[in-house]
This record gives sequence, structure tokens and C-alpha cells, in this order.
Amino acid sequence: MPTGARLTAALFMALVAFVLSGQVMPLMPEGTDFGFFTHINMVLGVLTGWIYMGKRVGGGLVPAINNGLTGVALMVLWALFIQGAWEMFSLAMRQRYGGPFEALKAIFDLSLEYAFVIGVPSVLIPMVVGGCLVGLLAESAHRRWP
Repeated sequence: MPTGARLTAALFMALVAFVLSGQVMPLMPEGTDFGFFTHINMVLGVLTGWIYMGKRVGGGLVPAINNGLTGVALMVLWALFIQGAWEMFSLAMRQRYGGPFEALKAIFDLSLEYAFVIGVPSVLIPMVVGGCLVGLLAESAHRRWP
């Protein structure tokens, strides 16, 4: 059921995804074609905010912060998986893998490589601050528009 908290969480998680995508782009190798990178991450932010965070509001201050931090971590994990799968498909079309299991393993290898790339303070600090703020904003929206 649509609520103000779900809408608030979805919109602000999309904003956090947009900011984080902008922080990640300079960290990638030069000449990287980002394509729909930001758009996919923003859709993941909307889905995470609406589905996960929106239904877990109403617990108070500390649960709101926990909800925001868990929501942003979940969004990042899904983004790493989807971006890793996208890169794997790109490489698979160029016959880089010997079989399907090697290609499936590559999804997790690529995702782990991307996790090491984004594991820097210039990305982690906005991630934590943004998650806390989204959790608090969703909690505030829940109290204003139940």
C-alpha cells in the first residue's frame, strides 16, 4: 500500500544512488563506458526505498537510522551484483569464458572488484550519511503522513 514513508524513502534513496554514482564514476578506469549506470542505480534506490525501507518505518530514532543504513547497504549490494552481471554479459559476448559456470563465477569476481573500488572514504562517508538521513526522513514522513 502506498504511504508517505514509502514515497519519501524511494525518492531519497534514488537521490542517494545518484550522488553515490557520481562519486564512483571518477574512481573507475579511464575510458569506462557507463551507459545506464546512474539510471540503473537510481531505479535500485527507488525499489530499495519503496519495498524494503518503506515497510520498516515506525520504530523510532535508532531503528530509523538502522533502517537507513541497512537500506543503503542493500542497495549497494544489489548494484554491485547487477553491474557485475552486466559486465559479465559484456565479456561473455566476446567469448571470454570457457563455460557457463565460469561466467557465473565471474559475476561475483567482478562484483568483488567493484566493491574494492568503491571502498574508499569519498564513497563510504556519503553512503553512511545518506543512509542515516533517508532513514530519518522516512521515519519523519511516517509520523506526518501515516
